[in-house]
Amino acid sequence: MKKTLFVSLTLVSAFVLSVAQAATITEDFSTNPLQNRWQIFGDTNLFRWDSTNQNLNVTWDSSQTNSYFYHSLGTILAKDDDFSVAFDLQLNGVEVDGWGFELAIGFLNFASATSTNLERGTGVNSEFGPRNLVEFDYFPDAGYGATISPMMISSNNQFVTGFDFPLELTNGDWFHVVMNYTASNQTLSTVMTCNGQPFGPIQDIQLDESFTDFRLDAVAVSGYSDVDSGGSILAHGVVDNLVVIVPPPPVQNLTDMFSNGIWQAQFTGRSNWIYALERTTDFQSWTDIVPLTAGNATNLFLQDTNPPADKAFYRVSAERP
Repeated sequence: MKKTLFVSLTLVSAFVLSVAQAATITEDFSTNPLQNRWQIFGDTNLFRWDSTNQNLNVTWDSSQTNSYFYHSLGTILAKDDDFSVAFDLQLNGVEVDGWGFELAIGFLNFASATSTNLERGTGVNSEFGPRNLVEFDYFPDAGYGATISPMMISSNNQFVTGFDFPLELTNGDWFHVVMNYTASNQTLSTVMTCNGQPFGPIQDIQLDESFTDFRLDAVAVSGYSDVDSGGSILAHGVVDNLVVIVPPPPVQNLTDMFSNGIWQAQFTGRSNWIYALERTTDFQSWTDIVPLTAGNATNLFLQDTNPPADKAFYRVSAERP
């Protein structure tokens, strides 16, 4: 289970340090995105901020290692969450070989995406196949028709896809992509325009009862290696106007107080999350001091009924089961 730490508290001088991010991430590239919590994993030469045109130049080169231009979500998404991503995309040159290969933008799990075992092109593969993805994939024409496929992949390598073809992202045109996942019917819908005009349509894809779940903690422009895929891609393009909407962070409205001589943290939790109150005296090791507590979308109270005689420091952690 992945743990997300949201707050640190001190018993001595009651203060709160929150690292949870807002529920909306907006990036128009008007300033250097690397100074706005965006990061690069892998080959840094594949992603370049264009300060003149205020957008992101991207090279999808599958001969390189798995590489990502990514931003943490500040939360962990699962199939019971509503979320969306929108972006503008322009391609300026595409070459494919063999069976071809995809370029991708969407949600991922950073640990899964950066695993040394990940070979994106192997597909359904218990050892090397991808996990924890919800993304927009474009497969340029390699002899079978240019294809667009929204895709959801579970934590154990189950695929849900929808291949729409022939739909070509023509060079020099601006495409706007909006992907919305709705938890109530577990459906991912994709709507596109080309230079402001309707493009597609793109079929919805829906999870079935056999689909387990995913865990997503970042949004990324993804350039995958083509190892063991039988094809390759070299594409140049521009990404702009990224907007990501995710649920509120799992720890909200945090306060700390003494109640009847007992120190406690109070906050609003969320359903389908598990919370722990952790304590340290030296910042070298942390100890859970109350049993794991399930969130219920109401206020939670986590107490230290047996604090040390000297000062102590506390944090609340949240994880998806």
